[in-house]
Amino acid sequence: MRFWILFALLSGACVSAADAGGGAIDAKAAFARLKTLNGQWEAETPMGKAHLSYEIIAGGTALVERETMGDMPAMMTVYNLDGDRLLLTHYCMAGNQPRMQAQGYDPATGDLQFRFLDATNLKPGAGHMRNATFHLAGADRFSSSWEFYEGGKLSRAEAFEYTRVK
Repeated sequence: MRFWILFALLSGACVSAADAGGGAIDAKAAFARLKTLNGQWEAETPMGKAHLSYEIIAGGTALVERETMGDMPAMMTVYNLDGDRLLLTHYCMAGNQPRMQAQGYDPATGDLQFRFLDATNLKPGAGHMRNATFHLAGADRFSSSWEFYEGGKLSRAEAFEYTRVK
């Protein structure tokens, strides 16, 4: 009998610890917040002026981000809900398409973190975007930071501060 009581107590403690350590986020609320980016944005970066455009498509079920910066090839990221998950797929100039899942969202601060899930067209050891963090500060400003992973090393890119153009 004591075994079953101990088992029940330990099982409950494990469930509570799992919930406290990064349970599911409110993906619908996070996606709704992301969709407020709809429009044109710019940032001054060490590589020149970055331009982002966001467009809500497919009846509101996807948000498309198009990025251009200097002479670099254009890139695109698509954000969408998949059941109770918020995903992004980044179409990178590195020639691969990493997918990330939102793992943290704080509606009070607008902080949203995406973590690597998987990728298509990713060769072993090849460089790819690994994680992304957004700080959705207000209606006309936000920042984002992306991590690039290559050769077993993770590096954080500078956080770019974007301002709404229109």
